[in-house]
Order: sequence, then C-alpha cells, then structure tokens
Amino acid sequence: MKKLRLLFFIAPLLGLQLCAIAQTTEWKEVEPGVWKTVVGKPGDYNLLTAAGAKPNQQALEKLGSAAFPLQKSEIEFRVENGKTYLRFPLQRQEQLFGFGLNFQTVYQRGKILELHVDHYGGKDNGRTHAPVPFYVSSNGYGVFINSAEYIKVWAGTGVRKDSPNFPTPKDRNTDKKWSSRPYSDAVEMLVPAEGAEIYVFGGPTALDAVKRYNLMNGGGVLPPRWGLGFTQRVMTRSTEQDVETEVENFKQKGYPLDFIGLEPGWQSKAYPGTFSWDKNRFPNPPAFVENMKQKGVRLNLWINPYVSPDAPFYKEILPYTASHTVWLGVIPDFTMSEARKPFFNQLKTDQVDMGVSGYKIDEVDGYDYYLWPDVTKFPSGHSAEQMRQTYGLLAMRYTADLFKERNQRTYGLVRASNGGASALPYVLYNDYYNHEDFITALINSGFAGVLWTPEVRASKTAEEWLRRFQSNVFSPMAMINAWSTGTKPWTYPEVEKQVKEFALLRMKMMPYWYSEFAKYHFEGIPPFRAMNLEPGFNQEVVSQEQKNVNLQENPYAEAASKEIKDQYMAGENLLVAPMFTGQTSRKVVLPKGKWFDFYTGKLAGDGEVINVTPGLDIIPVFVKDGGIVPMMPPLLHAPKAEEKVNLEIRYYGTKPGTYQLYDDDGETFNYEKGAYSFRTISVNRKADKIVGNIAKSEKGKPNSFATITFTMMTK
Repeated sequence: MKKLRLLFFIAPLLGLQLCAIAQTTEWKEVEPGVWKTVVGKPGDYNLLTAAGAKPNQQALEKLGSAAFPLQKSEIEFRVENGKTYLRFPLQRQEQLFGFGLNFQTVYQRGKILELHVDHYGGKDNGRTHAPVPFYVSSNGYGVFINSAEYIKVWAGTGVRKDSPNFPTPKDRNTDKKWSSRPYSDAVEMLVPAEGAEIYVFGGPTALDAVKRYNLMNGGGVLPPRWGLGFTQRVMTRSTEQDVETEVENFKQKGYPLDFIGLEPGWQSKAYPGTFSWDKNRFPNPPAFVENMKQKGVRLNLWINPYVSPDAPFYKEILPYTASHTVWLGVIPDFTMSEARKPFFNQLKTDQVDMGVSGYKIDEVDGYDYYLWPDVTKFPSGHSAEQMRQTYGLLAMRYTADLFKERNQRTYGLVRASNGGASALPYVLYNDYYNHEDFITALINSGFAGVLWTPEVRASKTAEEWLRRFQSNVFSPMAMINAWSTGTKPWTYPEVEKQVKEFALLRMKMMPYWYSEFAKYHFEGIPPFRAMNLEPGFNQEVVSQEQKNVNLQENPYAEAASKEIKDQYMAGENLLVAPMFTGQTSRKVVLPKGKWFDFYTGKLAGDGEVINVTPGLDIIPVFVKDGGIVPMMPPLLHAPKAEEKVNLEIRYYGTKPGTYQLYDDDGETFNYEKGAYSFRTISVNRKADKIVGNIAKSEKGKPNSFATITFTMMTK
C-alpha cells in the first residue's frame, strides 16, 4: 500500500506555534473492493458502532474486488487544532450523489452542507433526517466518513491557490463566461474531532459502490412479507373499539390491510411517555392484540424515547439520563446498558411479548426548539452532538433486537437515521408534505442506505389524493398516516375505485417486491433508486453551449443538462414516473433499450425521451425489454408462513429474460440459517409464443407457490 503523508501545517495562535502532528496513513483493503484508513485519533464511538453494523463478508466476496478508484497522491488529510480536514479529488465531468436524504436535489456537486440530524426544514443544506456522510461518484466509487460529528462539506466549491487545475480568472466586466462559482477540483470536509475513520468503496460502477456500502453494513433490510402489505395509522386518541371498527371496515369494503399504527393515545401519558397502555382506551391489551392478529392485522405502536415521571421504570432509569429533557421527559443514554435495560424491558414485557409487531419511533431527529441542546451532558461521556447524530440508530437497533430475540422480523417507522443503518428494519418519514420532494427523497434514499416512504395523509382534492396514493404504492411502505385527519382509502368517493385498484395492485406485486428486498439484503441493491444507478442511463451533463443539439443523435440532450428527480427505478425491471397534481402529461427519460408499458405490454420507447398522457387512472410505469414481474392474487393480507399462493409470471418485450424469485417463510430469521431459495425464472419468446421455465423448489426449503402460470404481456 502506498502511504499518504499528512500535510504539515503551522499556524500562529496567541503568539505560539501550533502544528498538526506529522504522521503517515495507509489504505487497507478490509473487504473486497473496500478500503479503510484512519486519520488522527478518532474516538471509539462512531456511526458504525452505534448502528452495530457488521459486514456481510460472503456477499462482498461474491461481488469481488476492484481497483482503488482514486489517485492516492491526490487525497489529503490533516489534523489541526482538534479538527480533521479531508480532501478528495474531483475530475471535471464528475457528478456527485448522496450526502444523505436530500429532498430537492439529486446532483450534489457544488453544494455546501453541514451533515446534521434534524427535521427537514425545506432546504437541502445537510440538516435532514438521515445526513449520511457517504457520497457516490458518477465515476464509479464511494466515500464514507465514519464519524458521529456534524461534518461540514464543500462538495466541489472551494478553489485552492495551489490547485493544478486552477481555472483562468475572467474579467466580469467584459467576459460573459465569468462565473461566481468557478471550477473546483475537490470535495473537502471538516470533522470537528481529532481524527476519523474513512472508507472508500470501489466500482467499477456507481451501483457497485452503493452495493458495497450496503453490504459493509450487513446488507439491506429484509422485511417480513406483511411489512410490504398495506398499513393504516389511526387517529391519536383512537380506542380499542375504534380500531376494531376500522379493521372491519377495511374487510367489508375489500381493502387490503396488514398492520395498523396506533398513535400516542395508546399510552397512559405521552409527551413525555409512560410506555404503558392506557387502560381506558385499551382495557385488555393482550386480548386486543391477539384479536387483531386472528384477523390478520398486526399492531405498530408510536413512541418517542422521552420518559415521563409516571413511567413505571422512571426511578430506575433516572441516573442514566441526560442533563436536559425533551418535553420535560428524561432522555435515556442508550449507549449504556444500565439505561437500555429498564427502557427496553418495559417494551418487551408490556408490548412485544404480548404480540405487538413493531414501533414508530418519533421525534429523534430535531427541531432545535424541542430536542436537547448541544450543551447537554450524557452520563456515558458521549457528546450531545454525537448523541444527536446517532440517537435514531440506537433506538432502531435496540428495538429491532427485541424482535430478533424472538426470531421474529419487524418493520417500522423512524424519524432519524444515519450511516450504518442499511440492515435496520425501519422506514423514514417526516412532517413535511410536498409530493414532488417526497419522490426526490425516495430517489436519494438509494444513495444513503436508508428507506423512505412518500406517505399519504390528506389532500385538497381527489386528484391529489389519487396521485399521492399511486406513488405510495410503488415505495418501501404503502401507508396512509391518518393520525390527525382520520382519512381512509375511500375518503374521496370520486377516486375510490382507482385507489382500491392500486391498493390491490400492491398486494398482487408482493412476490416482486419481496424478491427485490431480498436482493437488497443479499446483494446490496437498493429496491428503490435513482436513474443514475441504472445501466444505460445517460449521466453526461450537456454544456450550456450545446443549445442546438440533434435529438436524433442524442435523445438525452434535452433532459441531461438537468437532474432527473421525478422518476426512479423500482426493483430490477420497473421504471416509475409519478404524476403530480395538475399534470396531464409528462416527459420520461428511458435508458437505452426498449421499454414497455407495465399495464398493457405495448412498446413505450427505445432509449429516448418520451411524452406520456396517462389519464388520472394511471401512474406511468415501464418495464425493460425481457423484464419479468412475478405476481400473486390480490389477497387482503400478506401470505402467512407456509401458506401457498398461485404465481403469475408476467413477461414483457421480445428479448430473453431471467429473474431470481426469492422465497422463505416470510416472518422469521431462519433464512440466516439457509432456509430460503432463489429460483431462476427464464422466458424465451418464439414468434407469438413464449417458453417459460422456473427452477424446481429445493427439497427442505420453503415453497410458497402452488400453481404457476406465464403471461405474455407484449403481444
């Protein structure tokens, strides 16, 4: 390994000469295609330790090695005055993605950010629910800073005077090409600590770098099948009877429902919470939970982790809480076992052991007015800043452990995440409610190793309701969050028929969704991701001079000069292009090759920019040539373990196609012991007929499918 010498800086301070300690560092290949180095003296608490992330070594070995993607001599580090300075090179045509869960932009080059866990405030400035310090380059590599501090980022904005690529200064008075933001050839970061762990992920493609990042964190989450069904969150003060009525209405109206979300009113007190059932609203919790489960519906409970003086474990946990409070509730220091034991034991004995299936972890993100200030002291000695950056990770990790101990998968909601969270079974959400930005966040989630739901809460019109619901169906969690509105799928009668069709479509597509999440877990491929990660998608940026381009020679030129933030890949074979309120038509940028309409199988285009006018009833979805989409009947609940369903294998286009269909029991972690299978589906077209084949199920492995039929969608 070549060694990088830390730059030696001398700076005067109060008449004294302080300098960075000269030292050497080297890049060590810790997993195939993954390199690590340590700069300075980082502490022993970081994002990966908070998340409990462990590499999926077998999957990383299968992915294989790669060349180190950067010129090591162009990477610079220094530690000075208790801070760590990092510099990574950028080429002129290179684009950057990532730096966390951004809502309005996909391209991140030219940004100045402070990566800081917070409620999203309407600007992509680094303060967001998952400010993951991981970026991906269009040149096919990734960089991750494993630090639990607020990291400042200059993503190609600063210009050093000694840069070998220093741009030629221009006269603003006479030169129209003068720019207030001249060309910069580096990503620079400032970590407010005396050191940091740094990882570089090789390619050769950007998707390969993302896969390696997810696999280093254990691989993506594999939810239970029921987690990929439909969920309805009920109003805050709903009672046991209200919930039972809601479940019965879903059944009578023929709408699917797999889990109900109970909001703060399930607790005897909330804000701060007691983490105990309100016996007035829920007089017999064990019987209620069992009754729901017998009806095929699971329960997800809202919590935030701030403990009321009326909580049964308050006195026990009090010595292990922070100096400040949130809503007058004490803040447990979850890095300490003494704090974890009483808190999570309450959840275990009072909820999980009786059959509750998951949690919604609220308010672990920000709004400085209600979260703890940075002057707060935690008994572990970790700084308030470190706790802010990792509190969501800790809450996810230790609630997930409660279910893992029972060999039972969970799937929930959380307001804050960070680096290392890929394997944690939670989906992000927030109080922001812009449909377009929700889709951009879904796109960016694939660069950050997190999941995001464009949930539906309320709408001003029936059109908006339907448009939001359509994109919600093509996301990690299909959810109506009616905690304050009381909305139902059928709230808008004008579009009730279409809403029901899409709710049932979600259930029909479960074999496809489940297989795609399995690839997330075993291969690190995000189930929902940016077009920029799709092979054949043109990432080149068209210069401003190219105004009169030949669209036949370069069909992307019209769209390539701006980021594509309103369409995305859903799994291996589907391209989703949501419609927004007021739109009657939209442009869709198709990657190279033929693409076919998901609903009809007809040819939609061949590697070009198309204009579609789908009507209100349809969200545009396209399937790549040779694409296979396995489907099942539209059940009202996800299949239970050992329940068999009929399988319909839909085939699109003309090219031969293959697909890996995943199967396991859908509920436990037995797949970690080998109780799963990937069955290869292959389809060949001969004239107007198709020849389809699916590998036989292995003896002793789960087999969830009864009859199997093939459907040729493209006639």
